[in-house]
Amino acid sequence: MKFAIIAAGEGSRLVQEGVALPKPLVDLDGRPMIRRLIDIFLACDAEEISVIVNEHMTEVRRYLEGLDLPVPLHLTVKTTPSSMHSFYEVSRRFSPGKFILTTVDTVFREEDFAAYARAFAADTEADGMMAVTPYVDDEKPLYVVTDADMRITGFLDSMAPGVKYISGGIYGLTDRALPVLESCFEKGVSRMRNYQRALVDAGLRLKAYPIEKIVDVDHASDIAVAREFIKS
Repeated sequence: MKFAIIAAGEGSRLVQEGVALPKPLVDLDGRPMIRRLIDIFLACDAEEISVIVNEHMTEVRRYLEGLDLPVPLHLTVKTTPSSMHSFYEVSRRFSPGKFILTTVDTVFREEDFAAYARAFAADTEADGMMAVTPYVDDEKPLYVVTDADMRITGFLDSMAPGVKYISGGIYGLTDRALPVLESCFEKGVSRMRNYQRALVDAGLRLKAYPIEKIVDVDHASDIAVAREFIKS
């Protein structure tokens, strides 16, 4: 399995709130959050890891370049206008096969992610498997519509009757998803949620995989929440 991390944001809110370190280097459990993700991926038998950071994050770039990992680390340094553009850039480094992509500030329990990665690796039918959660910890959550078999049938910007989950920011996809990404890029689509809608519109089979709790680190106060969540 291949894994990828989007870490190209500027973390401006954390800076404004007095956090000196770049977001990917913030310590959550004795490790920078980006190293925690890398270690989790390695424990899930990662074949290779791709990361994108923006051009201004020289400290993060140097940190990643200094890592000695047992698998290839493909580093892209580029400032992009959105997470979907970051995904497009990092996807150009992928070799064929399944991959799992997450943003650097998505925090989950290691055992939950490992179970999700195993489920996606074993699945022989879906074109993608998205981690979803009933726990709402996002300022602008993306609600995920599912049928009785947990197949994803739509994505909504607001709550609707019968919708139980929001997107967890963890995207497991196959090669079939990349031509849709290329098409979205060419059309000027600029948000991951609209790309996910395009996957459904293109007829790809997307499954939802529930994880009890996933948190995001967007504000300084979220750091303590994430640390406590990991410890618990």
